[in-house]
Amino acid sequence: MAVIKKRILCPEQLRHVPSQFSWIDHRLVRDRHIAGRSAEALALYLFLVTVADGQGLSYYSDAGIGKLLPLDGPALTRARQELIRARLIAYEKPLYQVLSLDKPDPRSGQAQSLGEILRQTLDTPQLASRARSQGDRWRSQAASQGQMRLST
Repeated sequence: MAVIKKRILCPEQLRHVPSQFSWIDHRLVRDRHIAGRSAEALALYLFLVTVADGQGLSYYSDAGIGKLLPLDGPALTRARQELIRARLIAYEKPLYQVLSLDKPDPRSGQAQSLGEILRQTLDTPQLASRARSQGDRWRSQAASQGQMRLST
């Protein structure tokens, strides 16, 4: 296999990290954050990363995004929900926040809902599988105990 020697192809347009923000995080690819995402969600994410300030915040309206991206209302809603589920963005109308790819520190003092904790737990494939099989065992035990009580 030949080793490719990297060289600048267009030195007059060499990119530099802008002072107002940074590049798109390479962990999106390396850690597979973009794997399985729809084209609409990826377009929305790229848009939000591009327009966000240094804290990842922006406040484009749905109509404003719709003028700049080929997304109608339902497609925008689906794309936004996909990114929220993937924990790539947070959204509270009218504010978007592009989230860090670092795992949140559970000791940060930030409260989480029980639903969010369960969602994070069950998003791990091995834990989701284990939780389903444990649930099946509990239902089976409850059913057999219920039958035993009925027969006594």
